[in-house]
Amino acid sequence: MRIAYFTHSLASCWNHGNAHFLRGVLREMIALGHTVEAYEPEGTWSLENLLRDHGPAGLDRFREAYPDLTSEPYSAIDAVVERTADADVVILHEWNDPALAAALGARRKAGARYTLLFHDTHHRAVSAPDEMRRFDLSGFDGILAFGETLAAVYRDWGWGRRAFVWHEAADTRLFRPPATEGVRTGLIWIGNWGDDERSEELETYLFAPARASGLDLDIFGVRYPEAAIRTLARYGARYRGWAPNAAAPTLFAQHLATVHVPRRFYVRHLPGIPTIRVFEALACGIPLASAPWEDAEGLFRPGIDYLIARDGAEMERHLRALREDDALRTNLRTQGLATIAARHTCAHRANELLGIVAALRTPERRTESLERSA
Repeated sequence: MRIAYFTHSLASCWNHGNAHFLRGVLREMIALGHTVEAYEPEGTWSLENLLRDHGPAGLDRFREAYPDLTSEPYSAIDAVVERTADADVVILHEWNDPALAAALGARRKAGARYTLLFHDTHHRAVSAPDEMRRFDLSGFDGILAFGETLAAVYRDWGWGRRAFVWHEAADTRLFRPPATEGVRTGLIWIGNWGDDERSEELETYLFAPARASGLDLDIFGVRYPEAAIRTLARYGARYRGWAPNAAAPTLFAQHLATVHVPRRFYVRHLPGIPTIRVFEALACGIPLASAPWEDAEGLFRPGIDYLIARDGAEMERHLRALREDDALRTNLRTQGLATIAARHTCAHRANELLGIVAALRTPERRTESLERSA
């Protein structure tokens, strides 16, 4: 099949977590023998920020890790829609211009043979529904939502059986344990500060427990304002700045453990959706302790694949145990790796996508799509 994916950026992962999963799943589609094309608008916000901060060298790790992946920038929507008219599958990520969604949908309604899918990996359908309703999806065949609670929102909007759950996953061609174990020390946290969506949680479940447990803490990420930098300094954490996602496995391999601190909105309004760092960390074999979140879909085995802390004091106890107990770290590493290998690789998601496309192409689902478009 010929698959066209419209992304915000493939090359840049600067504050763009979808690039992690997208790179892995497109590479798996290529490995299955499919033709893959990625398109991104010229001058994307993520890429412009990356180049501003790091220059062209900021793209080196992506190019080294993914030599088989490229994306084509475009400026004219009509021209790029025309280029993809003969594709078999077209997927539009939600971080794109609503005008592009309208143009692709109009082409589909006019008889384009591709299966057209909208890929949502954010909480805006709940936090900013009016913003999401700017997307004219009437010509789309289906929704790919990265969690059941988000898919349920689209079902409530009338998508019914054509709203599918398509979780993120680990690119295990890149995210895997080191071939040779070296010295591991301290904690690592890779994540962006963002818009204060979890600033209190970071103090409660990461900064304070790390200091109390006597573990050095390295922080990687972007969009840290001066107030956040001062907070890190107050807790003795070392802010390392941006790290390309392709470097994360090497960084994980240098540390004893990591911590999952989900954004507040996912905990309260879209339970069951972890950050992609959970998949990536477990795939690298680094022990993980998590702040509270409800694994509503049973993706993992809390307490077996990772430790779960109900409050800051329990997180401190977990971190002390991870520092002192080699057997605990080994067991968490083994169990987490097993769960990723069994259920949560980008190869799994590539096959799930093929199954979704096949389901939408059955006569019954085709009829549903035509009725919705009408």
